Amino acid sequence: MHNILITGGAGFIGSNLALKLQELYPNSKIVILDDFSSANFKNLIGFKGIVLSCDVSTDEIFFKLEDFKPDVIFHLASITDTTVKDQELMMRKNVDGFRNILDYAYDNESIVVYASSASVYGNVKEQIPLKEDREKHPENIYAFSKYIMDNIAEDFSERTALKVVGVRYFNVYGPREAHKGKFASMIYQLYKQMKEGKNPRIFKWGQQKRDFVYVKDAVDATIIAAKAPRSTVYNVGSGEATSFNDIIKYLNLALGTDLEPEYFDCPYDFYQEYTQADMTKIKEELGFIPKYNIQKGIKEYVDILEGRING
Repeated sequence: MHNILITGGAGFIGSNLALKLQELYPNSKIVILDDFSSANFKNLIGFKGIVLSCDVSTDEIFFKLEDFKPDVIFHLASITDTTVKDQELMMRKNVDGFRNILDYAYDNESIVVYASSASVYGNVKEQIPLKEDREKHPENIYAFSKYIMDNIAEDFSERTALKVVGVRYFNVYGPREAHKGKFASMIYQLYKQMKEGKNPRIFKWGQQKRDFVYVKDAVDATIIAAKAPRSTVYNVGSGEATSFNDIIKYLNLALGTDLEPEYFDCPYDFYQEYTQADMTKIKEELGFIPKYNIQKGIKEYVDILEGRING
């Protein structure tokens, strides 16, 4: 990889990706685009490449990048707040932005790796773990935008023969997400409550299970996805489902606390009760195996948040 473009590179996964790519490819030219609507410059302290303010859903992308020809585009820019109800805004930012990226990739013959989402599967209660080719049931406009992006990617790659690879993230957590505020991971939210000595609040009765994947694993999977043998989509999770009650148990262990959960009613009608990624495809095709189970990930994350180690 000589020239690398990262959209949304000042965000949570994007900034972790940028710093990892800088470490892996010190002689590459890395350009970040971000409109800074939901990002923070502090995530990029230590980044030595170029950062441009740009909304990829507008034509300005073609002017800002007219002299840059990336080998690989990592497209992570999107609205990630699943509670946004403005359907026109979500579709314009996520879907139109993706169309612009694909047009730009076509002009430069770039490989594209883009962020899909496990939300496209919907609130399923059977056929767990979730395979990439299972039926999709997006239940909010965010999930629908990602579902349409998957369709566009498939159509585009068939028409152009360019490689477009989706990484279908499950519940990512880890360093550089604090700027997301109430939309940061549940693990970060619970850590903050427990750090203040409060009982951690979770939906009744804490038996819901999610596939939580540490951001370092998500980044490694994203990078290796550029080497996919063809256009496709890969699940990116841990391959394990962990209950909310167990998350609190592991946070207590990492913090040296003994705080009991406080339960309350779930206010969402589209809430996913159970997610677990089937990781067979990315393991068999790319050799990717997550390095962090949930307890190891939480311990390292808390160590970073507590200043015991560098993140």
